[in-house]
Amino acid sequence: MPKNLVIKEPWRYSAAGISIALRVTPRGGRDDIDGIEQLADGRSVLKVRVRAIADGGEANKAVLVLLAKSLGVPKASVKLLSGATSRLKQIAVDGDPARLGEALRQLASAKSTD
Repeated sequence: MPKNLVIKEPWRYSAAGISIALRVTPRGGRDDIDGIEQLADGRSVLKVRVRAIADGGEANKAVLVLLAKSLGVPKASVKLLSGATSRLKQIAVDGDPARLGEALRQLASAKSTD
């Protein structure tokens, strides 16, 4: 990927916190955040993989737990907005938007492949 290509951050700030666009890989072998990816339509997503299977909401629960732990917020602060049965999801995280954005930036940049 060329260095001058700017990938937009896949999250948006609000007064209550932050909303994040995700692409989830269930049964991904481990629970981890794999950085930022640009989809074919130009949207940016945060790539997340979880060990849980996509059955009965298990993978969704694992994603919420992983994000809460990674961002240092209570599980109750992380909610699934849309995409319950899709790989592409919107997640809301309540808290200080600036702190959450910074935490996401660090998590994503540690993983994004240059």
